[in-house]
Amino acid sequence: MAAVTLILVSVFICVFSYFLYRSERIRRNVDRLGGPKSLPILGNVHQLSRSPVKFTKEIFSYMEQFCHLPAFRILIGSHPIILVCCPKETEQLVNSSKHLDKSSDYDLLQPWLGTGLLLSTGEKWKTRRKLLTPTFHFKILHDFVGVFNEQCKILVNKWKPSADGRTVINVYSDITTCALDIICETAMGRNVNAQQDSDSDYVKAVHKVSQYTVLRVRSPWYWPTFLFNLIGPGKDYKHGLSILHSFTEQVIRERQEEFSQSHDKKVTMQDLIDDQDIGGFLGKKQRLAFLDMLLCTSSDGRKLSFSDIREEVDTFMFEGHDTTAMASSWATHLIGADPDCQRKVHEELDAIFGDSTRDATMDDLKEMKYLECCIKEALRIYPSVPVFGRSLTEDATIAGVDFPKGTSVLIAVGGIHLREDIYPEPEKFDPDRFLPENCVGRHPYAFIPFSAGGRNCIGQKFALLEEKTILSSIFRAFTVKSMQEREDMCPLAELILRPGDGVKCILTPRNQ
Repeated sequence: MAAVTLILVSVFICVFSYFLYRSERIRRNVDRLGGPKSLPILGNVHQLSRSPVKFTKEIFSYMEQFCHLPAFRILIGSHPIILVCCPKETEQLVNSSKHLDKSSDYDLLQPWLGTGLLLSTGEKWKTRRKLLTPTFHFKILHDFVGVFNEQCKILVNKWKPSADGRTVINVYSDITTCALDIICETAMGRNVNAQQDSDSDYVKAVHKVSQYTVLRVRSPWYWPTFLFNLIGPGKDYKHGLSILHSFTEQVIRERQEEFSQSHDKKVTMQDLIDDQDIGGFLGKKQRLAFLDMLLCTSSDGRKLSFSDIREEVDTFMFEGHDTTAMASSWATHLIGADPDCQRKVHEELDAIFGDSTRDATMDDLKEMKYLECCIKEALRIYPSVPVFGRSLTEDATIAGVDFPKGTSVLIAVGGIHLREDIYPEPEKFDPDRFLPENCVGRHPYAFIPFSAGGRNCIGQKFALLEEKTILSSIFRAFTVKSMQEREDMCPLAELILRPGDGVKCILTPRNQ
């Protein structure tokens, strides 16, 4: 018995010693990058808070502290998180034709999004990207401006009764439901009326699935699916997914039926793009949606299955909803907190529209040069996606340190945007940074709110047009006074960077 015990103890000591040796070897290698002081075995786990607000503050504090380095590391036990915060290093990584795979951190989105454009890898991603790029053709985007205007009217009218120059309004929640209505109509051709019915099953399911996904990302004990289902909210998460997928599937079937009845010939995506009356194929009362593009692709000799179409629609819904809502919300706060900046925005909009209450056109949106600078500066300070990940598909050297194939590397967008050698007084809100003359000589990867390289955001033009429409609608109608200081905004780094305490403003009608 004593011999067996001795053998077991010896085996344990050997395994533990090997783990400790391997962990310490990894730690000493990645410590060459620099970063917060780490401990053997623990790494930096003891320094990271479980509170979402404190955790976000800690991560941004590290970015601010170490963004002068090409890259730095945080250790979760023996698992290194490499954060690249140098434009040059970022360019070498994301411009590579080899390191195109998303990091394993994105895997928890698969139950919702499948392996659509955001999560697919290899040949599937290359084929799908090429296939979907025409869906963001300028003629298609031109048709969407009407949707933007209609939903923004609802938003502005919703605020008018409370816009008395005294009442504090949390504009964040209303901008979010406006963005949800916009993406539902542009992606699926259906209006879920989120602005008027925020208690609908679909709207609640979107929020529920997003919240549970964030909870799972933040809680390693929920990473194994069986534990998430056993001790976590896995059952509620599955119920929310069922609602989202059922709704998408129903819309696809209905749209397929409408599509087949609308014409007796095969219609390709190029037919829709070339057609002068872009909604002509579906009837004058029905606008084109991304879904229609996917249905055309299915009939264009490059078949997308029903599940292929669903995962791309779900991906459009996910990527095109909260990201634009957050960008518009942060910009509203920053412009509302800077009277001089807001005056310039009002002057630009007045020069374009005068006293008219007409809808914004594509030409109008192109003329909003200063408002675009404001949006970009807001995205610099508060990028909707503060980090994005890549998985090394072969051994690579980052900032002079060798890393093996399979290592997850995060591009620290928030860190790059805080570099003082690129942006003097980086905490200051200064839209003039993005005037054309002030961008000359700036590294092309110094501003990457929509990611960069081959896997950059396919919908960034769509997002910028939507954000311009939302913000121009707000500032044409109101003078905005932000009621929070920057330090009171409580940014939360979840799937996206959201204001944890909302965006509270006082609105005053401009026509008074």
